[in-house]
Amino acid sequence: MQILITGGGGFLGARLARTLLAQGELSLAGQPRKRIETITLTDRAAPPDDLKNDPRVRVVVGDLNDVLASKQVPAAGTDCVFHLAAAVSGECEADFDLGMRSNFAATHALLEACRALGNKPTVVFSSSVAVFGKRPGFEMPDPIQDDTLPTPQSSYGTQKAIGELMMADYGRKGFIRARSVRLMTVSVRPGRPNGAASSFFSGMIREPLAGVRAQVPVGPEVDHPILSPSRTIAAIIRCAEATDAEWGPLTGLNLPALRCSVGEMAKALERVAGPEATALLDWVPDPNILKLVNTWPGNVKSARANALGLTANADFDEVIREYIRENPQAVKLKVR
Repeated sequence: MQILITGGGGFLGARLARTLLAQGELSLAGQPRKRIETITLTDRAAPPDDLKNDPRVRVVVGDLNDVLASKQVPAAGTDCVFHLAAAVSGECEADFDLGMRSNFAATHALLEACRALGNKPTVVFSSSVAVFGKRPGFEMPDPIQDDTLPTPQSSYGTQKAIGELMMADYGRKGFIRARSVRLMTVSVRPGRPNGAASSFFSGMIREPLAGVRAQVPVGPEVDHPILSPSRTIAAIIRCAEATDAEWGPLTGLNLPALRCSVGEMAKALERVAGPEATALLDWVPDPNILKLVNTWPGNVKSARANALGLTANADFDEVIREYIRENPQAVKLKVR
């Protein structure tokens, strides 16, 4: 089996690659499990050394539009594509052209390349809960269901919604097997902050655990849907493996979400790492981030994902402890 992961140098892409390599085989859409022969990772930056040095990994570094135009990816015979590459929310709001090139044009070019393969590859597209938004003058749908009408209120959410529609049509035409997976905010992410407006949902935990101050740009009452990295990766793989009957006629699926307020996240941090951790939080509103976050839903349901056996984290304490367990070198405070 040949697999392509766009955004393969990033946190989720690299974690997905490691998980697939560790299990060594994959069942696509309920078909017999096949040995994974090659995983191609493409991104602007090279993946970590452990992936580069694995003989099953092929690395293509460059802008996704460029490597698609030069036909470096996808390789002939590619069975499955995990399309994770994207410009993130804050970047897209600040630079409209960047978002359209990275999230619309690149997705369209990738789908055309998959169509040209001629073997109907399974394409798993990482969409986002940002396809839902609070329209001015209207109440937010509560709860958000799998079939709730997308009403994005950001350039990023709009581009992801366009991607879902393209996926649906390419799937309807039989060019690909389409699986659009709406990711919740993934927390806690290790490493440095990125340009996402939601980055602080990780930063307000990661930085204090490292003994560093962190800004919380919204109020404690803000609700948000969260899913830990391990559960996100497991869900992405399960969506590729689901049979067509299990998946059903829709192409957009909400991943499970832990509904948690920012205040509850701070309380969980204090339970796990004590008041020394929460003393490092600076509650300083950022109007630009608040404007975006206030349009995002807090109460998201995931009936289709639940039917696939996928569940959310039990509580935010579990999310924090997963990060501590996986990144002990980044934790400087004493945890309980």
